[in-house]
Amino acid sequence: MDALLALHRRSRRTVVGLMSGTSLDGVDAALVQLDGSGPDLTMDPEAFVHIPYPTALRDLIRTNTDPASSSVQDVTRLDARLAEAYAAAVDRVAAEADVDRGTVDLVGAHGQTVCHLPEPADCAGKDVRATLQLGNPSTLATRLGVPVVGNFRAADLALGGQGAPLVPYFDRVAFTAPDEARGLLNLGGIANLTVLPAGAAPDDVRAFDTGPANMVIDALAARLFDAPHDPDGRHANAGTPDHDLLADLLEGEYFRREPPKSTGRNDFGPDYVDRLLGAAQSRTLSPEDTMATATLLTAASVYQAYAQYVRPEQAIDELIVSGGGVHNDTLLRMLEEAFTPIPVRPTSDYGVAPDAKEALCFAVLAHEAVNGTPTNLPSVTGASARTPLGSLSVPGS
Repeated sequence: MDALLALHRRSRRTVVGLMSGTSLDGVDAALVQLDGSGPDLTMDPEAFVHIPYPTALRDLIRTNTDPASSSVQDVTRLDARLAEAYAAAVDRVAAEADVDRGTVDLVGAHGQTVCHLPEPADCAGKDVRATLQLGNPSTLATRLGVPVVGNFRAADLALGGQGAPLVPYFDRVAFTAPDEARGLLNLGGIANLTVLPAGAAPDDVRAFDTGPANMVIDALAARLFDAPHDPDGRHANAGTPDHDLLADLLEGEYFRREPPKSTGRNDFGPDYVDRLLGAAQSRTLSPEDTMATATLLTAASVYQAYAQYVRPEQAIDELIVSGGGVHNDTLLRMLEEAFTPIPVRPTSDYGVAPDAKEALCFAVLAHEAVNGTPTNLPSVTGASARTPLGSLSVPGS
């Protein structure tokens, strides 16, 4: 108890943030010095690493995100196995920063989402919203000997929210400008957009998942080119988008749903890719044309969401982009064309590495959990109230 009180009272902390997203590519870890809270928070990133999942682990996770092939035994074991992967990531990023693990005050671990069900549905006579992220925080805390904050989504869901997206709190404290409105777009497995009016207060922030980003593109790269992703967007660049198919795809149920909303593999996983491939084959599209169409789907769905649900109330002055999608040159070009004349810039222009942003976010959310600061944004998730996010797990003495 004394150690926890000391952690709570300490203003400046060395924190590691961990993120493993819906693209299933591996674990991102960022080590950062944090001080203060809310708009007064200061952030000094010291190291970032990405550790790819071993093929066997990636395949097992993917199998267990599909209800048709998941197993309760596999899910249970993965909860422990991913904690080991996260522990290795903490050690790796500490070594990269040339610090001893014993100097780390706190770890924030989002966990690996295997199922996210934010819409209420009956469970044994009671409507519930539910989510499941694997990588047991208690196992991780015990393995590291460091307090761990995890399970970030549950509190917002309990208050009737979507439990996602969670990055908008970080966006607000890191990117709010006094004199311009900004859009923050993260291109991970899923694309999510945060809108920050000039001088944004918590209730001014809007954010939601716009649809797929790398999730569908990567799945098609695997099926069409036997590759984990489309490097630099070269296959998409070699093709021509089918605009009739694109128009059909943009009529999908998720794209027509008004925010607040969040999504994942339930909407854009293997079944969706099967349907997209079937439609492309019926139109005799080449693999490159199929990839070009899927890549344009990401850019077009982001702009369509902005035009329908954001622009009527708050036009943005610039779009700031992060996530693995920044390395897809074709996707960035399509975004620039869609948003012209609004400039599209990477977060690196503002001192935040695009690949590290989500890991930094979970370091911040863990830091704020220990501060007792509410970090969900009801204007984003639809929750009935603000609340701190995350559960704290502590190691034994």
